[in-house]
Amino acid sequence: MLSIIVAISKNYCIGNGGRIPWKIPGEQKRFKELTTGNTVIMGRRTFAEIGHPLPNRKTVLVSNTYTWNDENCVTVGSFEEALRVSDPLHNEVYVAGGAGIYRAALPYADRLYITFVDIEVDGDTFFPRFDKYGFEQVECTCFDGEIPYRYVTYERRPASPDEA
Repeated sequence: MLSIIVAISKNYCIGNGGRIPWKIPGEQKRFKELTTGNTVIMGRRTFAEIGHPLPNRKTVLVSNTYTWNDENCVTVGSFEEALRVSDPLHNEVYVAGGAGIYRAALPYADRLYITFVDIEVDGDTFFPRFDKYGFEQVECTCFDGEIPYRYVTYERRPASPDEA
């Protein structure tokens, strides 16, 4: 199972200057809950923002210019290679960004965990627009606050017999 996990603004912004362009207490809780104990694929800029491999997860870093290899982190040169080295024992492999990795992963994604942040922000990195008709919304949980947000989970719809 390949899943994408992302937080996006109303205008699909996911980053600005290598940083998440909002700070909302508790908003990243779901990321930790879902990815702990699993494999997480991410690109160099996402990894640089975090600064280290994620604890209690296997991190697969996709980069041709940066290398970090240890017990819980391996560096590969492409998204396809990341899929090959991901731990097949995990129920889900999570794709955690950035934009190029998300674009590569969307055609393969079985599930999307999207946090929709209810603001428009300036940024330089955006989540790719995707065909929502290819997915079915299976969960939506809303959170109020200074900046409201909602957790939405989508699952890929099965291909129709015409598409097979």
